[in-house]
Formats: sequence, C-alpha cells, structure tokens
Amino acid sequence: MTNEQQPTLPPITREIDLTPLQKKTARKSVAGSAIGNAIEWFDYGIYGYLVVYISQLFFTFSDDAGALPRIMAFATFAVSFLVRPLGGFILGPLGDRLGRQKVLVFTILMISLSTAAIGILPTFETAGFLAPILLVLLRMVQGFSAGGEYAGAAVFMSEHAPDNRRGFYGSFLEFGTLAGFSGAAILCTSLTLIVGEDGMMAGWWRLPFLVTLLLGFVALWMRSSLSESETFTEDSAHTESNASAWKAFATLIKEYPGQLVKLIGFVILINVAFYLVLTYMPSYLSATLGHGVVESNMSLVIIQLVMMVIIVPLGALSDKIGRKPQLIIASLGFMVFSVPAIMLVNIDSIWTQLAGIGILGLFLVMIISTISATLPALFPTAVRYSGFAIGYNLSTAIFGGTAGAINEGLVASTGNVLVPGFYLAAAGLIGFISVLTFRETAGRSLRGNVVPGSDDHLRVAQGEKLIGAKAK
Repeated sequence: MTNEQQPTLPPITREIDLTPLQKKTARKSVAGSAIGNAIEWFDYGIYGYLVVYISQLFFTFSDDAGALPRIMAFATFAVSFLVRPLGGFILGPLGDRLGRQKVLVFTILMISLSTAAIGILPTFETAGFLAPILLVLLRMVQGFSAGGEYAGAAVFMSEHAPDNRRGFYGSFLEFGTLAGFSGAAILCTSLTLIVGEDGMMAGWWRLPFLVTLLLGFVALWMRSSLSESETFTEDSAHTESNASAWKAFATLIKEYPGQLVKLIGFVILINVAFYLVLTYMPSYLSATLGHGVVESNMSLVIIQLVMMVIIVPLGALSDKIGRKPQLIIASLGFMVFSVPAIMLVNIDSIWTQLAGIGILGLFLVMIISTISATLPALFPTAVRYSGFAIGYNLSTAIFGGTAGAINEGLVASTGNVLVPGFYLAAAGLIGFISVLTFRETAGRSLRGNVVPGSDDHLRVAQGEKLIGAKAK
C-alpha cells in the first residue's frame, strides 16, 4: 500500500494541542468522574469497615452463631456484586447509545439514595428477618447502579483526556477510589475512637451511610453540567453499530469476544487484589487474627494515604513507558510476594502489619493507576461502554465481591490464616497471562471506531513514534 493509498488516521491529541476551553472541559470531566467514583467506593469502604457491627446487628440469629454472622455479612456484600452484571448489560449499551453523561447522572443518584437508606434501616432486634432482607435489597440497588458507574466514569474520562496524557488523567479517577476508601476508613475509625464500640453498636454506625446523601448531591450537581466528548459524538455519528442499545450489545458479542475475554481475565486480578487488600483486610486483621480494631484500621488508612500520594506519578509514568510494563511487574509481584506479605500481616505488630499491607498496596496501586486508561482502550468507541461494563462486572461479580466471603469461609474451614496470600498469588498468575495478550495502548488515539493499537503498523509507516509499537 502506498502512502497515497493509506487510510487517513485520526490524529493523536496531545495536551499542548488542546485549547484552554478543551483543557478546562477535560479537567471538569475528570473531576465529575472522580467524585462519583469516590462515592461508590466510599459506600463499599464503609460496609467493609462496619461489617463487624453489621454482622451482629443484622445477622446474629442466635447466641452461638460463631463465624456465621460475618460470613452472612460478607455474602450480603457479595450480593450487590452478583447484580452488577445486570447493571452492566443494561446500562453499558445504553451508555453507548444515549451517551455516557446521562447514564452517569442516573448511577450516582441511585447509588447515593440506596446507600443513605441503609443508614435508616431497622436491625434484626427490632424488625426480625425483615432487616436483613431490606439490607440485601438495598445492596442489590447499589450493585445494579454500580454496574454502570465505574465503567462509565472511566470511559467518559478516557474519551476527554488527551491521548498522550490519558494515564495521568485516568489516575485521578483511581485517586477518587482511594479517597473514597480512605474517607470511609478515617470516618469509621474516628467514630469508633470517639464513641467506642458500644456507641457504634448503639446507632452511630448509621452516620457514615447517611453522609453519602450529601456527597451524592454534590456529585449530581457536578455531573449535570458535563458534556459528551467529541470522540463519542463524532464516532457515533458515523456508525450504525450502536444504533440501539441492543445493537451495541450484539456488535460487542459478535465482533469483539476476544477483547472481552482479555478484560475479564485481567479484572480477576484487579478485583481480588482490591477487595482483599482494601475491603476484607479490616475484618481479617481484627475478627480473624484478633488484632485491635483501631490499630488494624489505622494500618489500612496509612497505606491508603501513601497510595494516594504515588498513584498520580505512577499514572503519568505509564504515559512514558507504557501500560504493559507496569501491569506485568505488578502481576508478577502478586504471584511472588503475596504469601510472604500475609505472613507479615499475621505478626501482632503495627510495623509488620504496615510492611505486609504495604507490599500488597504497592503492587495494587501500580495496577489501579493505569486501569482507567488501559481498559477503555480495549474497545472501539461504538461499544466501549458496553465492553467495559459487561466484562468488568461479570468478572467482578464472580471474583470481586465474593473474595471476602470465600476467604473468610476457607480460613474458618481450613484453619489456615495464609489463605488470602495463596488466593492473591493465583489471581496474580491469571492477571499476568491476560496482560501478555494486551496491545500497548499508551499514546494511542481512541477515535476512529477501531480497537486502539490495532493500527500501529499504519501509524509507524507514516512516521509516528509509538511506545512499544512494531511495524508489520
């Protein structure tokens, strides 16, 4: 093919190419995406930190229940994840058809209302079995909404960010994730210090859930003023692949099953690591190992704050060296160091706890600093929301939300407190294999309705320099 015959490729946008208005719009879009993400994970965080109280208030059906209340509480946590694929199957294609912004307004409204409603639920002592039933129903609403929240926020952000800074911009979305978790940890730990465990049981456990309502109104206000990206509006105007939500779903399944499998495989590692390290760990440290609740929570807070400090530099680094090198190192790290890290956590010392959780936190932040830029780039514009939402939430439902309950059950049945380490190592292996199948997408354009990275040979042939690109 001669140069004259080569197709015209969408130009790669760089931050210096953006007008002041476009830069302002991009940063506003990142902020709107990040605050919603922070609220979603604030919800999951407070449930994780309050699971000790929730298990006693909603699932203690007898005096000799043993570990059953905690297992039931984690199972209820997992229920919301089982509903997430339904949200992904419905909200993802709708986001490809109607637009990302409309769906994101809906998801943040539903997440905020359902989370706040948990704060006014009756307990088992006052309402009997109606109490856990209502809790499960609200967790299902949360799960359905979350099925479109994270995927939509990541896609919306990635389509607004300049191509050569997508890792940097995307890291702020995950900064919001850690901010939500850290906010949950700080609020729950501070409450426990102030009112004591008796005070938490008496009703102060409700406050963190109610705070979500105020945060939700702020996020709703920010998202209501956002606009769609040119990437979405222009590509959608030149394709029939997403002429309806059903058509978007059918296009994804027929034309991009391989991309879907790649995403599902890697998300296994993302979710197992994320939920074991940041959600299950507080209960594991206090209830399973018998460490102090406050000391255990503070260990997690310190690690999360350190992760927040380094996540943006790591996201920016992926723009320079590529996504794959960081993801490969992190996957190998979980394979090799997970069991030794859990051994350190088992020692009843704040310093060894910090060291063990710090090792796991380092590899986790290497992953999450890049995923908001990496995963949307696995799909073309027409099915980007559908592919991300469906694949991510299927994997999350099976391996993410169930991680706490499975590990709690395995530790209880085997008596082996190193189970979380072996579980993380296995997830690391699956993630490593998946990453090896990825195309490098750092610096690639998301426009043109093609899978980013699939046109590298054409771009190299016309003189572009791309990270990790090989000419055919």
